[in-house]
Amino acid sequence: MTPTLAGRIQSRIFLVFTAGLAWTLLITLVLPVGFTPLPQAYMATLTALVLVAVLGTVLWEPLYHFLQQFRWEKDWPAVLILLEGVPEGWLVYVVMRDVIGIPVDPLPFAIHFATTWFVVFACLHGPLRVPFLRWRFRGGRLI
Repeated sequence: MTPTLAGRIQSRIFLVFTAGLAWTLLITLVLPVGFTPLPQAYMATLTALVLVAVLGTVLWEPLYHFLQQFRWEKDWPAVLILLEGVPEGWLVYVVMRDVIGIPVDPLPFAIHFATTWFVVFACLHGPLRVPFLRWRFRGGRLI
């Protein structure tokens, strides 16, 4: 399958707000946040999730799609999809800390971001293909 830009964006938004949201709601309960109140911890993790969806849709997906056009098969190997999370996580961390002004502890942020990125990746390469049988034939588009 060669994902289209629309397919990549639809898949990203769908998975971030389904699998990513479910995982975020669970993992926030056990993150090592010290004496941070639970509502403040949820605000930080849910803000990070929304930033992943927004910045990924506006900035990263068009950039990744552009770079894919120079590859022969027009798609990334799975290991590079996992590594896409490194610059994206760094950008989300910087935006949260410096632009929005949310106090972000690096360790809980890294745990949350890395595990959420892996959950979304795992759903993209496995369970997503079960309910959406024709997903891969439509360039990754869900609708």
